[in-house]
Amino acid sequence: MTHRTSRRRRGLVATALGTGILMTGVAAAAPAAAATPTVSCTSARAGLAAKLKKDITAALVGRKGTIAVGLYDRSTNTTCTLRASTAYDSASVVKVTVLSALLWDAQKTHRALTSREKSLATAMITKSDNASTSTLWKQLGPTKIKNFLAAARMTQTKPGANGYWGLTQITVTDEQKLLNLLTAKNAVLTDGSRAYVNQLMGQVISSQRWGTPYGRPAGVTWHVKNGWLSRATYGWRVHSVGTFKGGGHDYSMTVLTHGNSTMNYGIATIQGVAKVIHKDLAAS
Repeated sequence: MTHRTSRRRRGLVATALGTGILMTGVAAAAPAAAATPTVSCTSARAGLAAKLKKDITAALVGRKGTIAVGLYDRSTNTTCTLRASTAYDSASVVKVTVLSALLWDAQKTHRALTSREKSLATAMITKSDNASTSTLWKQLGPTKIKNFLAAARMTQTKPGANGYWGLTQITVTDEQKLLNLLTAKNAVLTDGSRAYVNQLMGQVISSQRWGTPYGRPAGVTWHVKNGWLSRATYGWRVHSVGTFKGGGHDYSMTVLTHGNSTMNYGIATIQGVAKVIHKDLAAS
């Protein structure tokens, strides 16, 4: 997929790259550098918060790049955050927002998605198809996307301009809000809409099941969406959002990273965090 260019943007090169847009010849919209925070955890279960804080921190020792983490386990009222409000280029994790906005908009007129919309949505989520995403992004338009974000109270999310959905600015806080909408009854998305998003996130092709599902115990169900994107500044952005249920737990996890030397380096960072989270919850 190649985004359209104009004479004014003759120096801009945009091509598809897995689940994002590789951009050269254009200044990056770089988030401000954040002070180095510490992992913060709270829990209603004795000892769990301290264990998670210790193990997540240990998993990040020596890892290069800027890493943000969000965890919420509904079963034990456990929350962990790291750089919760730091902004990242979304790459393809924004595709969950696109589908949710599409369903939210359809709900308002009490209509089902068309067969074409379902085909586009399936390709967008299960294969991370960029062309399908661009079609739905354009169909929705900025007003409907922003209205959905307002309804979901995702106040830190800023849609990418000029059709560049992969440059949407996202945070752990807002991604966790969206995952929570997908995993519990709410006034924004109907049960049917939530089930549809979860269905597709549970059918992601095998080559894209890395990230937050890594290390999950047998019997724990998963739903995932990943994103990866390389730009001139901050190197590789590699992200993973996922929801999990089983073993007495019902939890969502977001790990956002940039400043990775390679895509695989970012994946390894995410999976190091995911592994200890799954382990600690399973043992609690």
